[in-house]
Amino acid sequence: MPELSHHAQQLRAVADALEAQSDPPADPLAPHIDTLSITKVRHTSRGQINYAVPDDLQIQRRVRRYHANYGVQHGDIVALALDAFLRAKGYPPDLNAAKTDAT
Repeated sequence: MPELSHHAQQLRAVADALEAQSDPPADPLAPHIDTLSITKVRHTSRGQINYAVPDDLQIQRRVRRYHANYGVQHGDIVALALDAFLRAKGYPPDLNAAKTDAT
């Protein structure tokens, strides 16, 4: 019978790596380090988004209040919130493509 201990060790290492990746982050709404580095640069290229949101959610009012309380610019609040949501749903940005498009 062949010796399987080496394969068992490799499978255990793969299982450990997958388990480590599956652990949810401590705070799923915490801004990603890449996102923070991009939003902190005031001279970064910015694009306008325009989506109608339900008035009952009071998004504009809540963004203004957050800005007043914490001093985070309106566009950065929206960028941080949308980025956190999309990353959590499995849609991270391709930052390498963005750098290539900029050159």
